[in-house]
Amino acid sequence: MKLYYSPGACSIGIHVLLEEIGKPYEAVLVNTREGAQFKPEYVAINPKSKVPALMRDDGSVLTEYPAIAFWLARTNPEAKLLPDDPEVQARALEAIDYCVATMHMQGFSRIFRPANFSANEADHEAVKARGEEIFSKGLALMDKALQGKDYLLGQFSIADSALFYCCFWWADRLKKELPPNVAAHYARMKARPAVQRTFKAEGLA
Repeated sequence: MKLYYSPGACSIGIHVLLEEIGKPYEAVLVNTREGAQFKPEYVAINPKSKVPALMRDDGSVLTEYPAIAFWLARTNPEAKLLPDDPEVQARALEAIDYCVATMHMQGFSRIFRPANFSANEADHEAVKARGEEIFSKGLALMDKALQGKDYLLGQFSIADSALFYCCFWWADRLKKELPPNVAAHYARMKARPAVQRTFKAEGLA
């Protein structure tokens, strides 16, 4: 397998899952800061021009965070990244979708790329503020979901990898405070050997 990633991007969560699984894979850096995602070489792999993308052993490419995470979990059951119970699986996908589609795409994207939401530069501070509101609401919901639990499903799963990358952006990039249960979860995640190996591989240690 090949993981196409950018250091510290949302692909870091998939990188962690691959380390948790422990099977051989190649991590291929896509320098999104320099626009490598728009170059023909990468567009041929992922025409969506974003990370993560996972090239599987048969040469087929899987894109979109929830799809990659789900596939990795279901094809590597020994890693215990997703229980068989359909109710628990639904809750895992519910959490991942909220982290990716709302906290990331609606919240952090406004903070990080306000120009995508308004061409008027005078609006950008208001756009960023709205992004922080959306992200903060998400953190509050995740804090409630973690009440009395170490991980979102009670045990480590693919859902935790999505919350992890959101927390990495908020706490490490923006230097903002996490609510108590989420902060404890983030510390727990950073202590996992798979996360530490990922940080080292991506030059984030």
